[in-house]
Amino acid sequence: MLEVQGLRVRYGAGAPALDGVDLRIADGECVALLGANGAGKSTLFRALSGLLRSEGVVSFAGRDLRVMRPASIVTHGVAQCPEGRRLFGELSVEKNLLLGAYTAHRNKAATAQALDEVLELFPALREKLRVPARVLSGGQQQMVAIGRALMARPKLLLLDEPTLGLAPQVVSAVMAAIARINSAGTMVLVAEQNANAALEVVQRGYVLAGGRVVLEGPSASLRQNEMVKKAFIGA
Repeated sequence: MLEVQGLRVRYGAGAPALDGVDLRIADGECVALLGANGAGKSTLFRALSGLLRSEGVVSFAGRDLRVMRPASIVTHGVAQCPEGRRLFGELSVEKNLLLGAYTAHRNKAATAQALDEVLELFPALREKLRVPARVLSGGQQQMVAIGRALMARPKLLLLDEPTLGLAPQVVSAVMAAIARINSAGTMVLVAEQNANAALEVVQRGYVLAGGRVVLEGPSASLRQNEMVKKAFIGA
């Protein structure tokens, strides 16, 4: 479904932020993108979402994403939950969620159904719908951010550092939600520094360093890899 070949992104005249990245995701897969700060994870996601100009091949469901506008990429089935949540703090939880359905141009019944599905996944948000997003806990804000992306009914969900800054018990809840999203049929690419948590729910993973893929393989193999242990898990 997603095919990335030789992807390059450069900011200005400096060294490329991504330098020949190859990556693929098959229908139904949940895949991790591991890497430290500055490895290029967010740059990759912004390129996939059409927010950055790039070179190479970026194909999803048979279409070239590089020539599509960001809104068209969402309607084609790729939605991103960005690092840092990026919520509208003064808007209610409900309005933040409904913004995720904007580009889908659905009727009210379909939007209401999508909202019900998000609230079923994150029942803690049901009683917070009228509350401004800024007063929520970090974990609840992350639920809203993920739910907003899901409102577009994506075929591929891009999650950029969804556990960043969260308490361990909240991390477990977010990862369990990701597993449920994937089991319901949505492909997931999750960028994480918390490799230990991510590798529990994904089938495969890639390790990004210096804008390049330096390692890839099944999650079980990556958990046992010495480089991954030392860099992300702890030897």
